[in-house]
Parts: sequence; structure tokens; C-alpha cells
Amino acid sequence: MLFDPALLDSLPRFFTPILLASLGGALCQRAGVFNIALEGLMLIGAFAAMAGSFAFQSWETGLAAAALAGALGGLVFAWFAVWREGDDIVVSIGLNILALGATAYLLRSLFGARGTFDDPAITALPVVNLPLIDNIPLLGGLMNGQSILVWFSVLLVPLLALMLNRHVWGLRLRAAGENPVALEAAGVSPLMVRTKALVICGALAGLAGAQLSISNVTLFTEGMSSGRGWIAVVIVLMCMGRVWLILLTSVVFGFIDALGFRIQGLGMPQQFTDALPYVLALVVLAIAYRRRRTQQGS
Repeated sequence: MLFDPALLDSLPRFFTPILLASLGGALCQRAGVFNIALEGLMLIGAFAAMAGSFAFQSWETGLAAAALAGALGGLVFAWFAVWREGDDIVVSIGLNILALGATAYLLRSLFGARGTFDDPAITALPVVNLPLIDNIPLLGGLMNGQSILVWFSVLLVPLLALMLNRHVWGLRLRAAGENPVALEAAGVSPLMVRTKALVICGALAGLAGAQLSISNVTLFTEGMSSGRGWIAVVIVLMCMGRVWLILLTSVVFGFIDALGFRIQGLGMPQQFTDALPYVLALVVLAIAYRRRRTQQGS
């Protein structure tokens, strides 16, 4: 059966990595930084989460390692793109290529594995079960039994919405993207604001990778981000930094991803199911582009 409660139960595991990376990308978009390195930052976080969890047999260490590795990746991006005034796209592509090559090299040199590393010592993230929502239709099956990162990503949405629209940090972030001259005149460095946005974005993308490697599964596979970072870039571009819309769109893409796995189980070719999210991404971009052209024409 294609549509059943198990599909709903699996949905958060699919949309959480996309949501976390998209929220990080939204911060960069608001700050005026075009960050398409989300794919590489997710991959770095996935590897660091696995390595930290394996080395210390502790999910807390794995989670901290993922956030730290992603934040360092964001800092590297900031150094070259913000402080050294490099091209955002060139720096992003370079970081993506570096992440793909470095994680494959470290997998071989540190763990002696090619392609995939799997070990019982890799500790998975704990799941959250709340008896209060267990009997609520849909919500109980959707949210109970999910990792702490699922809850964190969902709760982060209203927090970021509040900070971006009401808090002074959010207003400075928006000013860095819309009017950096006015922000500098107020005594605040746009470069520092953008750097902080990139570091936070890197940490969130790193946590998105942790959801992949120590929650959805407990292993690391070369290139296991599998294009989810690129989908997050599409979501950021389409939603223009609006976090509630990002949540909704991430759920839609997560549903398509989960549905693809179910269709694959029914015998459909893997190439077809793997292409589903990207087909949806192209459709979404085409609709967004047409709507924007219509608005500009009117």
C-alpha cells in the first residue's frame, strides 16, 4: 500500500534535513549572501556527526561535532566571500567540491572504508515520545518517536520568525542585505552581521547532516546529502527568506522524497524515484519565476 500511516510516520525524517538547511540558507539570503554551499555543509556535518558519535560512542558528541564542523565551514565561506570579497558562487562551488573530496578522503584514511562506513559503536540520536499527543489524530503518529532534531527544527521556525521580524538582531540581518550603508552608518558592521549569519547557517546545515547520518541511519556514505542541499537552495530562492513558507515547502519536498522511497519499494526504478524531488524543484522554480515576471509586468 502506497499511502498508509507508515508514510506519515516517516515524513519528519525526510523533511527535517531540508528544513534545517533551508532555514540556514534563509539567514544568508536575508543578510545579502548568496549561499549555494548548503550541500557541502550538510555533507561535512554528516561526516562529523558520524565520526564524533563513533569516537566517543555518544550522540551528544556527534551532534556537537556536526554543528561545529558546519559552523567552521560557514566561517571559511565568510572569510573568502565576505572578508576577501570573493564571488559567492565560486566560493560555494569550491566548498561543495572540497566537502565531497575531503569526506571521501577522511573516510578512507581514518576508517579504512570505501563508500560506506557502518559500525555498532555509532550512537543514534534519541527519540522523543510525548504521551500528551500520542492519541491526537495525525499529530501523534507524525511527531512521536522522532529524533530531537525533528522537534528542534519545527520549534526553530517560530523562533526565527520572531527574531527576524521583532528582534534587533533580525532587523540588523535584514538591513545587511537591504541597506548595508545605513547599517554601517548606525555603527554596525555589515561584514560581521553576514559572518554571523554564515556561521549560524553552517551550524544548522551541519545539524541537517547529523539527522542523515546518526538519526535516519547510523552510518556514513560518500555523498549522502544526495542533493538535499540543492533542494534547500531552491526553497530559499522560492520562499525569499519567509520561514513559515519554508516550513510548508520543506514538508512538501519531504513528502515527495518519502513517497519516492515507497514507490521504489513497489518495484519502480531507483533513477525514477531519485529524480522526483528535482522534478518538483524545477516545477516550483518555473512557477515562482512566472509569478515574479507577472508581478513585475503589472
